[in-house]
Amino acid sequence: MRVLLVDDNPEFRALTRALVSAETRFEVVGEVGTGEDAVTAARDLNPDLIVMDVCLPGIDGVESTRRILAEEPRRAVVLVSARPAEDQCGDGLADCGARGFVRKEDLDPATLLALAG
Repeated sequence: MRVLLVDDNPEFRALTRALVSAETRFEVVGEVGTGEDAVTAARDLNPDLIVMDVCLPGIDGVESTRRILAEEPRRAVVLVSARPAEDQCGDGLADCGARGFVRKEDLDPATLLALAG
């Protein structure tokens, strides 16, 4: 499963890359730090799964998810944040089309596999 990582924090992207790479069914095909870059990378890299931070510079993860899924609805997007879902900076978390929301501290390969379906 091809995975794109989207987070504006390079340290978190590195940790997520290590976590995702520990699962042999995942292959990290790209990493970006903004919502705009996520939309472009999704188009160019054709990932199966996108792990996307909710709060990003420029367009947030919720709007990025909407745009990505409008182009390719079969992609799986999992939104992540350090804050609980009810404290998110973006509106529309529940209706943007993401497969799920995971707090960063709870992120693990099994959860990603389950949500990627």
